[in-house]
Amino acid sequence: MAAALIASCLLIAASCLSSELLRIIINKNVETPLSKLLCLEFIASAELCAVCFELIVVAEEYGIWMYALVLFLLTLWWAAHWGDASACPYIHLEAYLDGSIHFSQAFLASLAEIAGGLAIYKYVQYTWDLELSGHINRSVWDCDADLHVPAFQGALIEGVATFLCRIVSKLIAEIEPRFGGVLDAFIGTSLVVAACDYSGGYFNPVLATSLKLNCRGNTVAEHFVVYWIGSIAGSVVSWRVYPFIKENLFPKPSTNKKDQ
Repeated sequence: MAAALIASCLLIAASCLSSELLRIIINKNVETPLSKLLCLEFIASAELCAVCFELIVVAEEYGIWMYALVLFLLTLWWAAHWGDASACPYIHLEAYLDGSIHFSQAFLASLAEIAGGLAIYKYVQYTWDLELSGHINRSVWDCDADLHVPAFQGALIEGVATFLCRIVSKLIAEIEPRFGGVLDAFIGTSLVVAACDYSGGYFNPVLATSLKLNCRGNTVAEHFVVYWIGSIAGSVVSWRVYPFIKENLFPKPSTNKKDQ
């Protein structure tokens, strides 16, 4: 069992390190900001989805707590190495709503993420065909849905969890506490574990689509409602609500002076 777990961890490490090498190459050779962003989003999404395919094996073979530990460590890695990439469409949507990027940039970045998430099937299948861990007779195209509740309830779970993740991340970025990244990763991982038996706990449309689109157990429409509308709605609500939270938690000092 230990040898199989080590094999899964080595496959995950190989995906992360090869992605990091590609990032170094892109950062050195691609100068246009938009082109660089699209390339980095493609790589980040491919890395995320390839690693999470292997995490499915870890969860099934070694339990949810081993899955949570590996996911926690990976979240720290991604936060330290992805730079401006997010591998998540609603991050760009929030940036567009803030007015910091144009809609075309948000749209193209989302397309690059989707492409990255769909481009790794053959790579993952090749690693599974090596049968180094719990991969015997596994296929990326043979899967069961993680949605174990009605679609509306699943969308609500994904939406609320996404909302909480985004609010917590923004608060941590605002406060900048010591070990803020560790705290953010811990809370995000905890929410994934909490939602795992209900909706799967994806909180990312690209990740959910790469791993679970067309799997047995839910329709394409249900998948879209739960993992796209649900999580994007949670993100948009967090974008609308956070200014009020910020205003109440971090009020600006009054500039009014009493007349003397």
